[in-house]
Amino acid sequence: MPNTMRVERGEALSARQRALRILGASVPGAAWLALFFALPLLLIVGVSFLSRGNYGTIEGPLTFESYRRLAGFGWLGFDPLYPLILLRSLLLGLGTAFLCALAGLPLAFFIASLKPRWKTTALTLVVIPFWTNLLIRTYAWQILLAPDGWLARLAAAAGLIGPGEGLYPGMAAVYACMVCDYLPFLVLPLYASVEKLDWTLAEAAMDLGANRWNVFRHAILPQIQPGLVAGVILVLLPATGQFVIPDLLGGAKTALLGNAIQQQFGPNLDWPFGSSIAVVSLAVVMLGLWLVARQAGRKGEMELL
Repeated sequence: MPNTMRVERGEALSARQRALRILGASVPGAAWLALFFALPLLLIVGVSFLSRGNYGTIEGPLTFESYRRLAGFGWLGFDPLYPLILLRSLLLGLGTAFLCALAGLPLAFFIASLKPRWKTTALTLVVIPFWTNLLIRTYAWQILLAPDGWLARLAAAAGLIGPGEGLYPGMAAVYACMVCDYLPFLVLPLYASVEKLDWTLAEAAMDLGANRWNVFRHAILPQIQPGLVAGVILVLLPATGQFVIPDLLGGAKTALLGNAIQQQFGPNLDWPFGSSIAVVSLAVVMLGLWLVARQAGRKGEMELL
């Protein structure tokens, strides 16, 4: 048999045959991603360097004016409106990810501690919010937090708000809804990591005199870190661009990236500027995720050493 032949699944294949099979399996998926992901993204990037015509049309020449405007440099001087919108959206995403991590850690450990027959039920309860449309869930929170709702009455009885007042609009209502909607994105990958925990490492740390915090930090956290990082990424990405929940529960008083992008697209509006906002927001989020993944990789290398 020639050296180029290899037996795979009981069949002898040459290098050329293997290459053709790999291409046949990967080309459909690659074509799908190129057509529905890469090509639209390239179009958005290209449009961001064009200009808006007098009647909302897209025309040349190529320019960085949209990016200068996004950075705050306009005809009337420096205006920090859009840099603040970007910062505000990032803070909303980071805050949501942090709160989901605080709520998701004990929940994931609790589900992992259940008997096998109850774990499926618990995981089903976690994903139940996905069975309802996001807009419907947001309107449900409006009803729950309304002045005549039981939560508002309970808060009024505790002296947290005045009689007859509601718990929204406000950032507390926004974060409550955001955590409720995005918590499953963090719990599911985190639970998968918790299920694989080697508890003998925690027991060994306790035998050596480590307190609970050090046991969690040095014996447990490194093992669940992949699931935690994956969950934070899954929460951070959609939460940073979210605008429906802040708009409905925040009283439409705060402009975010989602609102800014949505307002630029439509008849006679500024498509190049809206595209530049989308490109910059995507770049900033991807840069943050790259830094998080790089830091996680460095920690893993240090632990191996």
